[in-house]
Amino acid sequence: MSLSIYKDSQFAQMFGVASAARSVIPKASYAFFALRDSMTIFASFNLPPLVAPMLSDEVEKVMGRASAAQIMAPAAIQIISTPLHLYGLDLYNRPGMTTWQRLRQVGRNWAGSTAARMGRIVPAFGFGGVINTGVRGRLMGGLEEADRR
Repeated sequence: MSLSIYKDSQFAQMFGVASAARSVIPKASYAFFALRDSMTIFASFNLPPLVAPMLSDEVEKVMGRASAAQIMAPAAIQIISTPLHLYGLDLYNRPGMTTWQRLRQVGRNWAGSTAARMGRIVPAFGFGGVINTGVRGRLMGGLEEADRR
């Protein structure tokens, strides 16, 4: 997670507003980035087993509940975590703005940014989680079988 937060601070400096390009990243921005990453990790690893039993029987017609939860949870949390990401970036890019001005800016950028973050998160934590669970299950099954011999 530390590398992700560091990466975001570097991207903010590289691609941020020119007037902010040489300034220091506010500590609050780091806190928002850390909270965003913590939420994504929680949704990717802890939520799917909790959410899967709550999914409709209709889901089973398309895919297993565990797989559906693994794909949906990391994507869904982006609805909440993306505004934190945007707010952290806004603290750096527009120093001196009021909270209300920042919230309006976050609102303007929320939908597109959320869709982009979902598109980035779903392959890694959604499909990647489903594949990882399957591979791990097969490997653990093979180890258990070898133990029985």
